This record gives sequence, C-alpha cells and structure tokens, in this order.
Amino acid sequence: MIRYLAGVFFSLCYFSATAQRISGSVNEQDATSKTLKPITGANVYWAGTAQSASTDTSGRFSIPRVRQTNLLVVSFVGFTNDTIKIAQESELEIVLRNDQTLKEVVVRGNANAIDRLSPHQTEIITTRALAKAACCNLSESFETNASVSVSYSDAVTGSKQIQMLGLSGTYIQTNVENIPAIRGLASTFGLNFIPGTWIQSIDIGKGAGSVVNGYESMTGQINVELQKPDTHDKLYLNTYVNSFGRGELNLNLAHQINEKWSTGLLTHGSTLQNRIDRNKDGFLDLPLYSQVNVINRWKYQSDKVMAQFGVKALYEDRLGGQQNFQREMKGTTQAYGFGATVNRYEVFSKIARLFPDKPYKGLGLVLNASLYDSKSYFGLNKYNGKQEMLYGNLIYQSIIGSTNHSYKTGLSYMYDNYNERYQTLPLLRKESVPGAFFEYTFNHLDKFVAVAGGRVDFHNLYGTQWTPRLHLKYSLTDQTTLRASAGKGFRVSNPLAEYYGNLVSSRAVVLKESIRPEVSWNYGASLTQEYKLGEMTGSVIVDYYRTDFQNQLVADMEDPRYLSFYNLNGRAFANSFQAEVNLVPAKRFDLKLAYRLFDVKQTMDGIDGQTLLPRMMVSRDRVLFNAGYALPYDKWKFDATVQWNGKKRIPFMGDMGEHSEHGILPEMTSTMAPSFYNLNAQITRTFVKWDIYVGGENLGDFRQKNPIMHADQPFHQAFDAGMAWGPVTGRMIYAGFRYKITR
Repeated sequence: MIRYLAGVFFSLCYFSATAQRISGSVNEQDATSKTLKPITGANVYWAGTAQSASTDTSGRFSIPRVRQTNLLVVSFVGFTNDTIKIAQESELEIVLRNDQTLKEVVVRGNANAIDRLSPHQTEIITTRALAKAACCNLSESFETNASVSVSYSDAVTGSKQIQMLGLSGTYIQTNVENIPAIRGLASTFGLNFIPGTWIQSIDIGKGAGSVVNGYESMTGQINVELQKPDTHDKLYLNTYVNSFGRGELNLNLAHQINEKWSTGLLTHGSTLQNRIDRNKDGFLDLPLYSQVNVINRWKYQSDKVMAQFGVKALYEDRLGGQQNFQREMKGTTQAYGFGATVNRYEVFSKIARLFPDKPYKGLGLVLNASLYDSKSYFGLNKYNGKQEMLYGNLIYQSIIGSTNHSYKTGLSYMYDNYNERYQTLPLLRKESVPGAFFEYTFNHLDKFVAVAGGRVDFHNLYGTQWTPRLHLKYSLTDQTTLRASAGKGFRVSNPLAEYYGNLVSSRAVVLKESIRPEVSWNYGASLTQEYKLGEMTGSVIVDYYRTDFQNQLVADMEDPRYLSFYNLNGRAFANSFQAEVNLVPAKRFDLKLAYRLFDVKQTMDGIDGQTLLPRMMVSRDRVLFNAGYALPYDKWKFDATVQWNGKKRIPFMGDMGEHSEHGILPEMTSTMAPSFYNLNAQITRTFVKWDIYVGGENLGDFRQKNPIMHADQPFHQAFDAGMAWGPVTGRMIYAGFRYKITR
C-alpha cells in the first residue's frame, strides 16, 4: 500500500471558484444587555447568484468573492434581510434586526435547514442540531432526522446500518469532505468511526447525486464536513459516559500559525468494558470495545491557492458473544465468542487553484489513499478482510458566456484492492476505474436552475459504464420551491461486509453465482412550502422517490440454514413517500412532525420459482416527532424525540423440519415483526465556555424479547443472532460536558 501513498500530500481541495474571500460574523443584539450573540445557520449569498454560505455555531462565515455583483445578502428566520455593498472589505461584523413582518424565510426546523439554492433536495444538519443529542458518532447523528433511520444489524457485533428511501446505507454515497469514506469493507463499522464532535455539518441529499462525485450514489448522498483547522474554537473538549459503562473523551485543537497557515488535531477515545446481559439470554447485549481515532490536518490559504492535507489513523478492538467468553477460548466450543480488530490508515490532500481576475473559474484536485484491515471471528468461523483504496478527482469549472451558464468537468480515478476470506472461501478482486465527467448548470435568476451531467467510467472488470443525471429546481413563488431529479447509479457490492451481522449464525454462506454489479435508476420530486401564520413560521416538505433496479444483490435468508447470495432475476424496486412539517410557534421553540411510507420489494428464488416479496427488515411506516425549546440566552435547552416504527417483514424462522430444501414456504411471506415506539430526550445547561448535558435513549425501555435464536445452543444448526429488528439494550441514561476556548 505504501507505493500508493507517495506524493499524496501535494493534492487538492474541492475548490472555491474565486480568489478573494469575504468572511465575518452574523449576530443579533440582545435587547436588555445590548451584547452581541452569534446567529447559527444564517444564509449568506451574493445577490442574483448561486454562491452562498451559512454561518457556523459561532456565527462565522466565509464566502468566495464573485465578479458579477458586489451586493451581499444576509437572511435568517425572524430577522430583516440585510444587503451590504462590498468594496474592499474582507472581514465583516453584521448585526441583524428583528422583523415581525418578514416575508422571505429560510427553511429551518430543529436547527436543520434546506439548501434553498441547490436544485438537489439537500438537508443540512448543523452543529446546533447535533448538540440536541449525545451524537457520539455519525450513526447517532440522525436522531432528529426524518429521512435517515439507524438500527443495529444484529444482536452481537454492535454494527449499525442506516436506511434512506427504503434501502440500506450501501446505496447512499457517504463522503467525508467530498472524499468517498464509508464504502467497501468500511460499510460494516464505518458509521461508528466518525465521532460526532468532529462534525461541523452533514448534508443529506435525496436521489442520485452529482456526477462530479462519482457513480456510486444510487438513492442519495451524504457529505460530512469536519471541523476545520481555522475554526473559531481553538480548543474543544467533550466527555461522555452512559449507564451501560461506555465512556468517551474527545479533544479538538486548532491553531492559526500565521496569516496563511493553520493546523488542527481531532482526537477521540472511547471504551466499554462492562458486561451487560439485561435479557438474561447468556449473551452480551453490547460488545466490549476500545477505540482510538486521530486526525491531524493542515490548511494553507492565499489569494491564488487553497490547500489542505492530513493523516488519519484508527484502531478498534471488539469482543462479544456469551457472557463467560474470554479471548483464550477463541476457536473452541467452550463458549461462543465474537471478535473484531480494525486498523485503518488514511492520507489525504486537497488543493485549489484560484483565479483572482476570473472568480468564476476554478481548478481543483482531491487525492486520497487508505488502508482498511479487519480480522474477525464468529464462534468457529473466521473472516478477514483487507481493502486498499486510491482515489483521485480533478475538477475544472468555468462559465459559457455568462454566469447563467456554468459547467464542471474533469477526470477521476478509483482503485480498490479487496482481499477477503471467510473460512475457506476466498474473495479477491482488484478494481481499476478511470473516468471522465461533464456537468452543465443553467441558472435563471435563481428562479429556475437545471443541472444536467453525465460521466463515463472504464471499469477493468465490468466494462464501460455510462451514468447520466439530471436535477431541476423551480421557484413557483418566493416561498414555494419544486425540485425534480433522475439519474442512474452503479456499484459493486461486497456481500460479506454488507451482511456482516448475519455471519453471527450457523448459516452456511453460499454464493450461487458470480455476483454482477448493481445498477439502478432513481427518480423523484419534492415540494417545499415556507409559510408564516401570524407570529409562527415554518415549512412543509413533501417528496416522493422511486428506485428501480436493473440488477441487485439478493441476500436470501428465507431458509435458516443458508445465507445465499445471487443476482436479481426479476423485479426490485423501492417507493418512498415523506411528508414533513416544521413549525416555529414561538421564539426558541421548534417542532417537527414527519411521516414516511415505504413500499420496497425484491424478487427472490422460491419453491415455485421467483416470488416478489417485501424486502426484509424495512418498516413500511415511520412517524417522527421532535420538540426543542430553549430559555433566553440558551441557558437551558430541552429536546425530545419520539419515533414510531411500523411493522417489518422478517424471514420465517420456524423449526428446521418446516423448511423446504428449495427456499420459500407460503407461511414465510406473512412473518412480521411488531411496531414499536422509541423516546429520546436531553437537557442541556449552557455557560459561557462550557455545557453540561444529561439525557436518555429508549426511555420507554422497549426491547426485542428474543433477539438471538437458540441462544442456549450457539453451536446448534438453528443458532442465529442476525434477526434483530428492534432495540436490544433497552433504556440508557447518559451525561457529559463540553468545554471550549475560542480565538
């Protein structure tokens, strides 16, 4: 892998299209004390352009200078828009005034926002929203989000999976600062490897993403922005402990070396060494684990160049299984044990060439190299996996005649070297995929925006792949926005990593045929309506998306003796409908109510041929309600979230003698897991430099009664811990504090 790392530190950054940047802060003035308080999530944009930015938790913003206008607009819900004529200023301090007759609003609910300028339906989760829950890692950052749901994949390993538009997270392209991150073998535990305190914001885009970022986005795209080296906080400390015995310590450091150079260090350490078995089935409800995670990054900023580079390193060790299992029992029948050790190393660099005299131009390069090495065992079975990845993306952007017509084009390269082995089954694969892309944007006064793009990729194993995508946005009024999108997606699956939790069983793994790439078409539309009713402001968002598969990996668990993988032979689709209402009935009081409906089906092999069945482990219905209230000056903050998860289909798991050798029996189609509620809440006390918070998850203490089948006979042929459809651990109480020193 070392040969792929050389030279990586001289690469580049997703670029800004301008040489000069305007930065500053957006504040409100307290009526009593006359002191200034930062405004988080304010929208800052150049009048008549698509160039925009948002303020962070300290009210800070930075936006590239554009040539076509010198009018900078600042807006926020409940305040008068401020338009500033920019001359040579590079640092601004803006104070917004309250306005009870505000006509234009930014969609904002529960500290989340909809990117009003993007033609792609994109929700932004800010640090303010992340602070509403413990958010110890990325998997726990979607608690108040209606579009993304998170659940444990099994009752032993502690790995988590997300769902969006009715499909698992493997169909979502998940990037960290526009670099592919949670993919391949990292899809198993990758959500646990991004600490919540490192996150600056999360962008959640529904539907096929931009062709600039690759071909793997099939149902959506998530981009995580981490805390930057030039952040306003030069020290941020967070500690956390919960009633299960899990403890965490996070320390973020940032230092401005001089006018151009800055550096940052993000660190994370966490552990759980308390053996918990609340349901008394003899198995640990959560695995014991220890994790150390570090990023060191550097940033350079000048008039003509903006660059970042850094290194990442992670080590994690997990131990689970029966209560009495010890490491020295590994590979024996004395007790059933699970173990996983993961080492991940990564180097990255980004650089952008800026053009002072042509701010609409930009040239950027992103380079990344990583090594993911994991070693696992499940009872008597072993699974080892190693992935070497090299990624590069060269991007150029400019205009055609005027800024109404712009484009991005470039070249990309993705290399993956997979070396997996499960028992005696080897899975070896090398992918080398050079590609090229072009994306054209037409923008008419921000009222109508059309983005049409296509990319061609030359896969060494699966031939030439063409990926077209289209995104449209039309503002019917200042408060009503209609969006539509359509696009193709392509990915190569990794069966064992993606169904890792199902290896905790006595099932025999069967690859019935050579697995082909998954190919899908996604199309959908959304309508956003902002409104003001008296003193109340808010929004209504309705969207519908459909994903049709030309080919899909089928993981067949209908026969409890086998975990069978084969290619789709028939139909597979996912329909998703969501309606969401955000309401701000009073200052500092946010409400969100959302309903989501899934219709997800897949053709599976059965005794009478192919049968179209509802996809397992997917709730047809889900309801989310979130309420947040803060006292003046945010001294006390109260947040609560209730989720109702509807019924979901699970494979029929009767006695072995009741199953056919060939697959599905009629009664299997009607096996449903029950619906359940989940209640989370948190209270935060804020001081000048530090916060104290206490909260709870699953406060109703709902638990799946028997998440592990035949737990008393873990080496029996009917043992299975991969059928977890609900919470395993029950009620959990946590507490912690945050401390920061600003510049």
